[in-house]
Amino acid sequence: MNELPRLAIVVPCYKEEAVLHETHRRLSQLTERMIKEQRIAPDSYILYVNDGSTDQTWPIIQDLYYHSAYACGLNLAGNVGHQNALMAGLELAKEHCDIAISIDADLQDDIEVIPEMVERYREGCDIVYGVRKERKTDTFFKRSTAQAFYRLMGLMGVKTIYNHADYRLMSRRALEHLSRFHERNLFLRGLVPLIGYQTACVYYNRSKRLAGESKYPLKKMLNFAIDGITSFSVKPVRMIFWLGCIFILVALCVTAWTLHAYFLHNTVPGWSSLMISLWLVGGIILIALGIVGEYIGKIYIEVKGRPRYNTAETLLR
Repeated sequence: MNELPRLAIVVPCYKEEAVLHETHRRLSQLTERMIKEQRIAPDSYILYVNDGSTDQTWPIIQDLYYHSAYACGLNLAGNVGHQNALMAGLELAKEHCDIAISIDADLQDDIEVIPEMVERYREGCDIVYGVRKERKTDTFFKRSTAQAFYRLMGLMGVKTIYNHADYRLMSRRALEHLSRFHERNLFLRGLVPLIGYQTACVYYNRSKRLAGESKYPLKKMLNFAIDGITSFSVKPVRMIFWLGCIFILVALCVTAWTLHAYFLHNTVPGWSSLMISLWLVGGIILIALGIVGEYIGKIYIEVKGRPRYNTAETLLR
């Protein structure tokens, strides 16, 4: 590739007033350095996507746009969630860049590997994943649940990159292909590997959050995992079917044993065992209904075809 690629760094933001100035300082310095090293085009930029924040996030983005280099902004009309906000930024950026890199505003992901990502692109890769080397900065609980999440996704048949979140580079044609996925229940970690094209990974150590609090508490993490599984796999429904077959087999065995005891004139006491069985089977049925309901709920949301986000204001250079 002879021409320098125009880079857009897409940063979804939700209540990030505590980190935005420092985030922009670091990203601006990196962008300027890469321009001087002739890695990227001089008109490269940083796109901050405000996901309906109720603090000073958008006023800060506006101030950066008017008084600082490289800053651009996209203000969404309301809070639509991290994945939809990120998709909004990528869809806007694909019209005004050759490559886009997505990264969270807290800069826990190491921005110093961005030049390496660009180099992999110049070597012919359309998608470059940022992958964590280790999880030493995480608590034991978060590290264990994250590892369990990736293993579970693998068992469910969902193609993901282990220890990769949403820190990645995508070429314009990869972004164009991504924009063809119209589902409202977005799980980009599962969608991007479906695109194909040549890919690569760069590895880095994750840092502690600059300031503020994580926007992914346990409840959101669980919802995110459920969305990821049910958006890409029907294995949970199949598991219900086979579980039903197992229960039918167990019921037939219990019936045979009961008849045998009856003909031998042995009474079979035990209301407690009967009640335990009823509670167990009843619980399994309720879980099964919940899983099926999750899929039906997603169908209900998808068929309405509502937009994933609405744009309130756009600040581009």
